[in-house]
Amino acid sequence: MAVYTEVPEDALAAFLEGYDIGRPVSCRGIAEGVENSNFLLKTTQATFILTLYERRVNPDELPWFLGLMQYLAGRGLSCPLPVADRQGQTLRTLSGKPAAITTFLPGGWSAQITEDRCAQVGVAMARLHLLGEGFVAERPNSMGPQSWSGLLDACRAGGDAVRPGLVCEIEAVLARVLPAWPGVGNNPTLPRGQIHADLFPDNVFFQGDRLSGVIDFYFACTDWYAYDLAITLNAWCFDAEQRFLPAHASAMVDAYRSIRPLEAAEEAALATLATGAAIRFTLTRLYDWIHTPPDALVTRKDPLDYAARMAFCASRMGGSFVP
Repeated sequence: MAVYTEVPEDALAAFLEGYDIGRPVSCRGIAEGVENSNFLLKTTQATFILTLYERRVNPDELPWFLGLMQYLAGRGLSCPLPVADRQGQTLRTLSGKPAAITTFLPGGWSAQITEDRCAQVGVAMARLHLLGEGFVAERPNSMGPQSWSGLLDACRAGGDAVRPGLVCEIEAVLARVLPAWPGVGNNPTLPRGQIHADLFPDNVFFQGDRLSGVIDFYFACTDWYAYDLAITLNAWCFDAEQRFLPAHASAMVDAYRSIRPLEAAEEAALATLATGAAIRFTLTRLYDWIHTPPDALVTRKDPLDYAARMAFCASRMGGSFVP
């Protein structure tokens, strides 16, 4: 369920009068996603995506997200392009919520993950990193290491009900990761810039076997490039039983390196970054699992999937993460 706010027909028609994209033909809610209300909008001219931003998105940050998407699309990355109204604005208000229209990308996400698709994702991610270098405005990573201890504290009361000992397990791994994080103490800093930070399979579109675009930039931020790679390795390179897939990981990293070579410090930090990425998603899923009412119209994601990945990644710290 990803429609929290309904859009009446008359309100939509009045909203679209501010654009040069034609009159509305249909506007259908899209089930995928959990953060915002999304609609497939068809007008007399073309097909678009209409997004209403819900309470979990900071409206003050929306111009940064939309600006980054506009910048990347303008430089050749296949991603949604925010559509400006007649006044040149890409962010407006609809049904009492901040709202934006973006172009429609062909294709769709697929649960079938292959080595070739991992390689294509590696290329797309490296291109995103390089193309974003000229976008100088920064957004700190609100879900970075500085947030993890607080999230863990918020999960202490209910975490062990998910699995006995889970809170202590996360705490032990966190105690290893935080002092080893790049830029902490004597640890070297890494190349940084604009990252996607949520490049999961459902945020990558394919047409047939070819990658056709990258969507959902609402966790994008300014952080280590290698951290983006680590997040994506976790998302793509484990099977349904949470077993690491080394050939998939090698395909992704080798393809990334072919576009943007990794520095030695990035290679050395990859296992730590992957462990941190697994902590981040274990904690956010655990928080949602504990704090989301059972009757909420949101599908909760199992935190134990990422707890297993966290344990594996932690076992690689101090060594090579990708064979």
